[in-house]
Amino acid sequence: MIYYTYMVRCSDGSLYTGYTNDLDKRLKAHNAGKGAKYTRSRCPVELVYNEEYKTKEEAMSREWHIKRLSRNKKEELIDGKL
Repeated sequence: MIYYTYMVRCSDGSLYTGYTNDLDKRLKAHNAGKGAKYTRSRCPVELVYNEEYKTKEEAMSREWHIKRLSRNKKEELIDGKL
């Protein structure tokens, strides 16, 4: 099974990071207002970054590291500069 670490930009400009094994289903849920509690009121969302991993632990670890980045570092990651 493949796991994804992803980042979406909400309609208010905020960024949300998560991990999933079904990226399409997760994005549809976010856009339907059924995503994580942070994105429920911020529809629609746009996928701005994703990576594939072979194990859930790798995806969770990467998500944890991305969540701790500053806003500027997240933007650099999105732009491919980090």
